[in-house]
Amino acid sequence: MVRVTLPYHLQNLARTGPEVQVAVAVAAPVTAASILDALEAAYPMLRGTIREHGGGPRRAYLRFFACGEDISHQPLDAPLPAAVAAGEQPFMVVGAIAGG
Repeated sequence: MVRVTLPYHLQNLARTGPEVQVAVAVAAPVTAASILDALEAAYPMLRGTIREHGGGPRRAYLRFFACGEDISHQPLDAPLPAAVAAGEQPFMVVGAIAGG
């Protein structure tokens, strides 16, 4: 099981708490794409809210973090740290703040 934290607006949409667990059905390595696939399968109402429909790139104003590192600009199929794959650390979806 992989832990995923969601921003408040996505928690409301999915009717969850701040953290959910999803089973990633893909063999190692665990990637952001495989986590998002599992998350969208478990919570279909999130399709198109985190990344473009059909598994496209991440949506604007959302960032991804793994082990405290911003991985938003890495390819979605890049392997994630072992601590995230083992469920020790969460994969974080964070709402970015814009403005001046």
